[in-house]
Amino acid sequence: MIRQVKKEDAYNIAKIYNYYIENTSVTFELKPVSTPEMEQRIEDACNSELPWLVAENNGHIIGYCYASKWKGRCAYRYSVEVTVYLDFSITSQGWGTMLYEQLLTQLKSLQVHAVIGGIALPNEASVALHEKFGMKKVAHFKEVGRKFENWVDVGYWQCILNA
Repeated sequence: MIRQVKKEDAYNIAKIYNYYIENTSVTFELKPVSTPEMEQRIEDACNSELPWLVAENNGHIIGYCYASKWKGRCAYRYSVEVTVYLDFSITSQGWGTMLYEQLLTQLKSLQVHAVIGGIALPNEASVALHEKFGMKKVAHFKEVGRKFENWVDVGYWQCILNA
């Protein structure tokens, strides 16, 4: 089941995200996120009127996705950045696809024009998910992040909705 996020989901969302912080380079955060900090992020997203969705399976949160403002300037108001994370134990089972389908549907109804996804590289699974939704690679920044004593590249994929 895919549904809107609730503030009470913060603990489980932080648990999913913290795995990636502590074990991978897909996020450039270095310190685990606390439940109150995640609650604040959820509240901020809800206040921006952009969607944040969670995937539930048998009553357990197993993934989430959301859209955030691309930049702070007013002219960017029709562009968003999208993010998706799944419990590391259930990747490649279609949950990312289900989350993004719902997210993109909601973004279309909000008259969002451009959707952008940043991906720490290499990450074949994330690239495949974004390209499944018609996103095309539009940028590649070399060695812009440093995590676990390694330089990490970041690519950006984009699609235009309501074109």
